[in-house]
Amino acid sequence: MIEPMVARRIRLVGLDVDGTLTDGGVYLGAAPQGPVELKRYDIQDGVGIHLLRRAGVVVVMVTGRGPEVAKLRADDLAVDEFAADAGAHKLPLFQAMLERRKVQWDEACFVGDDLPDLPIMRRVALPVAVANAVQPVKDIARHTTARTGGHGAIREFVEALLGARGAWQDVVRGYLEERGDVRR
Repeated sequence: MIEPMVARRIRLVGLDVDGTLTDGGVYLGAAPQGPVELKRYDIQDGVGIHLLRRAGVVVVMVTGRGPEVAKLRADDLAVDEFAADAGAHKLPLFQAMLERRKVQWDEACFVGDDLPDLPIMRRVALPVAVANAVQPVKDIARHTTARTGGHGAIREFVEALLGARGAWQDVVRGYLEERGDVRR
């Protein structure tokens, strides 16, 4: 359970990609233009990210692998920022995002699953681990999802965060009204 006081302070949520937004599997193939990398994303996670942004929370993605494929998903979700480092040195990327957006570490959250996520998770106010995270990540997490990465973990987290803020029902109602699915 996420503490309401902590949840209300969060202005920016950072997301790892592989193992968090995906199940960690990578499909590699060959095409005439060269190697092809494919990743599977959960559609409910995407709706959760949309709802988080609708609630006024900045959403950023930070990855250390396959930036071209992950950037496609970041663009598809219209996240606020995307950054990648082939060496998985994510801390400087995330810190720069915070600085650009004038967000303090105690107003930030990061959802991750593996060792390269630890430097960020040790500094944010709300470190979150997905169920398939390695033990060191789970050990420092203030919240761990029941679902695994790529299988609705982000959606579950978004519901928990917005629920702790007391905003979940209003955000869902606004989303459905925006779509024309319910009357005002």
